[in-house]
Amino acid sequence: MQADILDALRRGANEDALSLARAATTAHPEDPQAHRALAMALRASGDGDAALASIDRAIALAPDDADLHFHRAGYLLHGSQLEAAQAALSQTVQLDPNQFGAYVMQAQMALMRGDLDEAERLARLAARVAPEHPWTRLLQGSIALERDDADTALVLLSQAMQEAPDDAQIRYALGFAYLKKGHLAFAEQAFRSALEKMPSARGLRALLAELLRRQGRPDEAADELAPLLGRDDATPGLHRFAGELELTAGRHERALPLLRRALAEQPDDPRTLEALYEALRRNGDRDQARNVFDAALATSPQAEALWQARLAVEDAADPLALDVATRWLAQMPESLPALEANMALLGMRRDAEGAEAIAQRIVARVPGHRLAQMRIADRMVARDPDAGFAHIESLLAQTQDPEVRYELRNWLGHVQHRVGRVDAAVATWLGLHVEATSRRLPLPEPTVADAALPPLVAPAADAPPVAFLAGAPGSGVERLAAILAGTMPAFRGDRFIPQRTPQDLLQSFNLPARLAGGELEAAAVVADWREHLPTRGVANGEVIDWLLWWDNALLPMLLTQLPQAHVLLALRDPRDMLLDWLAFDAPLRLQVQSPLQMAQWLARHLEHVAVLHERSPLVYALVKLDEIHDDGPAMAAALGAALRANIAPPPDGIFGPPHFAAGRWREFAGVLAEPFALLAPVAQRLGYPEA
Repeated sequence: MQADILDALRRGANEDALSLARAATTAHPEDPQAHRALAMALRASGDGDAALASIDRAIALAPDDADLHFHRAGYLLHGSQLEAAQAALSQTVQLDPNQFGAYVMQAQMALMRGDLDEAERLARLAARVAPEHPWTRLLQGSIALERDDADTALVLLSQAMQEAPDDAQIRYALGFAYLKKGHLAFAEQAFRSALEKMPSARGLRALLAELLRRQGRPDEAADELAPLLGRDDATPGLHRFAGELELTAGRHERALPLLRRALAEQPDDPRTLEALYEALRRNGDRDQARNVFDAALATSPQAEALWQARLAVEDAADPLALDVATRWLAQMPESLPALEANMALLGMRRDAEGAEAIAQRIVARVPGHRLAQMRIADRMVARDPDAGFAHIESLLAQTQDPEVRYELRNWLGHVQHRVGRVDAAVATWLGLHVEATSRRLPLPEPTVADAALPPLVAPAADAPPVAFLAGAPGSGVERLAAILAGTMPAFRGDRFIPQRTPQDLLQSFNLPARLAGGELEAAAVVADWREHLPTRGVANGEVIDWLLWWDNALLPMLLTQLPQAHVLLALRDPRDMLLDWLAFDAPLRLQVQSPLQMAQWLARHLEHVAVLHERSPLVYALVKLDEIHDDGPAMAAALGAALRANIAPPPDGIFGPPHFAAGRWREFAGVLAEPFALLAPVAQRLGYPEA
């Protein structure tokens, strides 16, 4: 319907657009985009006040949607504002000043519906009437913003601000130019001054809260929203956003009532459920969590996301989990997630027949369902391995999707291992690595592990706490990262997120070599790292930064420029690490051609860890995960000891399927004899047995 509304507006059929928009908000009263479309239709129909009220309703429903806030600026020019502007223009221009208001209004409408070419045409006409008027620059700057030309927008809007320092709309737009450039503090200042001019724009507080959150100030962000929460028109989205901020600020006890209120009005909202689950988890009272979700299910028994949250309260291995899944399936017998949950839990309880029966129900509905087909194939392999492998090959033949084929072949390797065909398993896993070579990064070249080091300088008394997390493939470092991400607001794992990768020097693959060769100064690297921290949401310098890998070429930099830094290195027996890397891959996807090549690189890399361990030049911790890599609470305790912090245990199932137990490498001692022999010396240096 949104497309129909926009089409009617483009055709000038404003009454049709208004009728469609009213129907959309009636059908979907909680959809912010429907209210945005209604605002556009109302504005086109000449009802500026109602349009502003409608866009404010959209913002109330989605208070952290910056795009809605940006489009609100277009509703500020209407009625008496345009009349006053036209009256002022009549004193200074020869052309009909009434044209100016029409051009401004029409250009704003074109911007709102995304017709940038039409907006630009109208802006040129406005410029013919009043080329130096601040609103002309406002239009031009707004168009530049929509075209992602933040530099031009900033110049134009800054000029407009100088010419009309009290104009609220210009301040509003200037705030978005700063935001687009990543100048969060300046954006905050611009929006605060706009709020002073427009105290009725209560939704602007939500945008300010989002800016504060991005600057690493979640407690201030939550406080910014507080005046809005007691109002009768406070929406579930606003309560959810406030609860999320309280969680980020580490104040789960303040988050709980906000999120429970949001849940009461939107029991199937995934974001609310995720935040509420986390708040209840941190509260540590599992009975309270059960009661909260059971009470919601009593009134909303068909809310699938609510059942998923209720199930997450229980440990998967606890019989209570299966009880919840059984209740869920009874309420929603056709629910695919309910069937999947029952299949998985029956499998965990070693009820192979029950799991297979559920799998058969699933494939009857979704013939290509991979997990169900894999469960069925597992049972076939147990009864008749050759028939089972033939079934797996038939599943591979049925799909050309690369991701599906990768998952099936990886699982095939694990099935081959389970029936004792370890040579075939290694060949299957290696084939997946080799075939992905073109989509992966080259193995980073380690520097000299034992180069001379400068002395550790004394850290400043007010130096913010800093820690760096690293771990080679197969170490399980990603599991430590998952725990930190859920419990430590200072943690940053964005180096492994393509859309959010920081552009600092620490992200460079050749940084260790450039530092070791003297091409880069340690002070310059740290200064660059600090400069990028605010854009990563770190305002006060306190951070736990997950590095791509570890190299001792970083030590001189830390010793002289960040002496307060702690280094956390995840570790397992190097032979188990090689096996894990081969069978499960790693967060950093690297180009490899053979297990021997993988072992050679891993041995050189781990020499840096051994040297660091033997020299102990700074505060560091080897977090050995051999016996605990599938034990969330034990890993949280190990992390807490390393960081001298209280880290809550993670939710059950956070790591996904279990990896190989410690010492499993010995089952592959024949097929991987040469790679394991190459890793034995560094394994012994790190405290592991020779065999």
